[in-house]
Amino acid sequence: MNISNNVSSIQAHQTFLNTNAHNVANVNSDGFIPSDTRLKDDGNSVTANVRRADDTGSSRSQTDLAKEIPDQISIQAGTAANVEAIKAQDEILGSLLDIKA
Repeated sequence: MNISNNVSSIQAHQTFLNTNAHNVANVNSDGFIPSDTRLKDDGNSVTANVRRADDTGSSRSQTDLAKEIPDQISIQAGTAANVEAIKAQDEILGSLLDIKA
């Protein structure tokens, strides 16, 4: 994996987090239908696909905090893993440049 793959993954996780935060912010908004985010890895990059969740017909907010809160944990872990991978790649590249100098 190269740095651009990690960057695309971080960007996808940011989109996921934005959607998640919007859903949580509207947990008390009557008639709110949350959005659902799926991450897709095509081998070269990671993308976030956002779609409106299915309408259950409820007059109350359809945001499910039992889904949204664990999603936040996985978003944070995914972002942290990509940041660590970028740091490791940066250290390796720095070491290679030091050897050539």
